[in-house]
Amino acid sequence: MSAPRTNLETEKRRHRGPLIGMALVVIFGVGLIVFWQFEEAAEGNSPTPDTVQPAETGTDPAAAPVAEE
Repeated sequence: MSAPRTNLETEKRRHRGPLIGMALVVIFGVGLIVFWQFEEAAEGNSPTPDTVQPAETGTDPAAAPVAEE
């Protein structure tokens, strides 16, 4: 069954406000997620001198044996 009154210009005018509102909500939500991600990255667990493990001193990549084919 089709709609009894179909005036496309009137329908466009009636739906413009809600569509713009939904687009603004989506943009706000995406912006909020991006802001949250940047905040989490800025406050991340960066290593402190107490938690950094020293490198092994006995390994020298230049002195490692080379496998010959």
